[in-house]
This record gives sequence, C-alpha cells and structure tokens, in this order.
Amino acid sequence: MSQEGRRTGRDETDDERADRMWVELIQEVRVAQTGVQILFGFLLTVAFQPKYADLAPTDQVIYIVTVVLGACATGALIGPVSLHRLVSGRRVKPQAVRLASRMTLVGLALLFATMTSSLLLILRVATHGYLPWLVVAVAAWYLTCWYILPLWARRAYSGRSGD
Repeated sequence: MSQEGRRTGRDETDDERADRMWVELIQEVRVAQTGVQILFGFLLTVAFQPKYADLAPTDQVIYIVTVVLGACATGALIGPVSLHRLVSGRRVKPQAVRLASRMTLVGLALLFATMTSSLLLILRVATHGYLPWLVVAVAAWYLTCWYILPLWARRAYSGRSGD
C-alpha cells in the first residue's frame, strides 16, 4: 500500500495524510456541530415554557430523553475540537484523527436519535398522538442519507481508479 513511506494513489506521507484527513473531518464536524447546538439550544428552552406543565407524562419523558440525547450528541461532536487542542504538537495526529472520527460517528448517531425523538415529541403534541408513521418515514430518510447511501457508495466505488 505504500512505497518508501508514501501511499499510492496520492503523493503524501502518513503525516500529510493525517493533516488532510484532520482538516476534512473538522469541516464535516462544523456542519453537524452547528445543527446540534441550535437544536439543543431550542430543546433547553422548552421546559421553561408555560405549556410544559400541561404535557402528558409520556411527552415529558420523551422530552427529557431528547434533551439528554442532545447533550450527548453535543459532547461527542464538540469532542474532536477538545481532542485536537489537548494533543496538538504531541505527534499523535493519525491516532487523534481515528479517535475524532469515531467521536463524530457516535455524535451523528446521537444526533439521529435526538432529531428523531424531537420529531416524535413535536408530532405527538401537535397532532395529539397521530402520525407516528411520519416519524418512522423521516427516521428512514435520515438513515438513508446519513448511512445507507454513504455505505453503498463506499462499497460500490472503493478500489476504482480514474472514475
């Protein structure tokens, strides 16, 4: 896979590859961070609204679970920034990229759960418990866009050259 310390396919060393992958990862995380922070901020305000007390106990539980999921997603998606800051200059970038990538995948899974449970709560309140199939359909859409299509593309196009 490598010749004289260089990888085939790109003319870059392992360190250059780690630098490139880090920059790409941080760009991806910025998009997810913004979304999860906005969603989490809105979720935090719900409990302070007068109508929160009128929510059914089931809806309050869904809300609490949603807030906890949002907090965990926020932590996982901000984690790569803290990781980079704490290990910067320690010559562990390849390992940091792998760890940050894993945190990002966990954060995306938690973001999926947060958005799905948020939608469930909103539709339960807005439609008095109707339309649960819509939550399932949107969750399937998220899974398709975030996991199924990327995994399909990785499988279908990995190893091809010159496409």
